[in-house]
Amino acid sequence: MEENKLIKKLFEDLFEGNPWLDVTILGTLKKVTAEQASKKYPPISNSIWEIVNHLIDWRLNVLQRVQGKVLVTPSDNYFKPVKDTSQAAWEKTIERLQESQEKWLTFLEEMNTNAFSDVYPTNKMTYYEHIHGILQHDAYHLGQISHLVKC
Repeated sequence: MEENKLIKKLFEDLFEGNPWLDVTILGTLKKVTAEQASKKYPPISNSIWEIVNHLIDWRLNVLQRVQGKVLVTPSDNYFKPVKDTSQAAWEKTIERLQESQEKWLTFLEEMNTNAFSDVYPTNKMTYYEHIHGILQHDAYHLGQISHLVKC
C-alpha cells in the first residue's frame, strides 16, 4: 500500500476508527455538551472547545503548508476565547472539525507521494514530518480532551 494511503488510515482511525490508543476524536467529542465544552478546569486552562478550535485551525494550517502555501503562525497559537457557547455553536464547531477531516482525507487520497520530501521553507521540515506532526498534535490534544471530559 502507498504511504499516503497508510497515513490516511491513521487519520481515519484517530478521528473515528479503531486507533491503537482506543479512543477517537469524534467518539470522545460526541459525548460532550456545549456546557461541558466551554467549562474551564481550572479556570485558567483552555476549555475543550478552545482546544477543538485550536485543533481545527492547526489542521487547516498544516494542510495549507503541505499544499505549498507559506503561512505565519498567529501569536495566539490559535487559542481564542469562545464567544457563543450555545449548543448550536458547539455543533457547528464539530461540523468544522469534520470538514477539516474531510479536507485531509481528500488531500491524502490524491497526494503525490514524491511531495513527502518537499521542505517547508520557514522551518525546514519535510511535508512528511508536517503530516505526522499534525497526527501527533491531534493525539496529544485528544489526551487533554479525554482528561477534561472526566472532570
